[in-house]
Amino acid sequence: MALGGAQALAVLKAIGNDNAQKEYYLTDAVAGARAMGGKAVTVTASESEVLGVNDRVQLAAAEAVLQGRLRESAMRGGATLLAPDTVYFSHDTVLGRDVLIEPNVFFGPGVTIADNVVIKASSHLENASVSEGASVGPFARLRPGAALEKNAKVGNFVEIKAARIGAGAAVSHLTYIGDAEVGEKANIGAGTITCNYDGFRKYRTEIGAGAFIGSNSSLVAPVRIGAGAIVAAGSVVTREVAADALAVARGRQDEKPQWASRFRGKMEKFRKK
Repeated sequence: MALGGAQALAVLKAIGNDNAQKEYYLTDAVAGARAMGGKAVTVTASESEVLGVNDRVQLAAAEAVLQGRLRESAMRGGATLLAPDTVYFSHDTVLGRDVLIEPNVFFGPGVTIADNVVIKASSHLENASVSEGASVGPFARLRPGAALEKNAKVGNFVEIKAARIGAGAAVSHLTYIGDAEVGEKANIGAGTITCNYDGFRKYRTEIGAGAFIGSNSSLVAPVRIGAGAIVAAGSVVTREVAADALAVARGRQDEKPQWASRFRGKMEKFRKK
């Protein structure tokens, strides 16, 4: 049963419970509408169009119908789904042409994907935009506010939140970029994180075009890395790095000859006691 929106509340309020069971029957809406000068008509529809949803089992069945339609629409619109039954769309997902979507990808609300994008397996996207030619995943997460520009790359086990990744920039693996601006053709090494939260407030990180951030670096926001700068692997950066400079922010390596063998000998004597 369907009711016109303009009259629905009045019709429903007119339904009474003057019956043996003292229950309110939705079917009484027909008589109520007629009494108000309206009319009832029948419309033939497919079963899937008029599915009842009274519990979670029926809700899942209705969702399956919707997902089937969204997948078919995506493929007819020019996207390739390698394993369609494993891809889940939101009602407002926008896909360009020649998009390739690998298995087990989830699209939350507010996702826009441009032409020639590859979304690799087991990635999760929500309120994010991906520009032409970009690549996401596998096992990547784009959180709200993530924006990838043309030919940007976000690789495996990378999380992006409220950040723009510039054209041609690469965030290839094992990295968290949050509340940040990454310039075009910058390279973010494995294990890099933007330390954007102090427990009370969020701060931004700016990484200039062509900058290179070495592996396992921590960029403590607010901080700016200049264009073309290099941050040495393992650094904890707390101050601005000038353009084209090298920043090394880690403890100096100290070596004690034969210390390890003496330590093992001491531990073996201790074990024998």
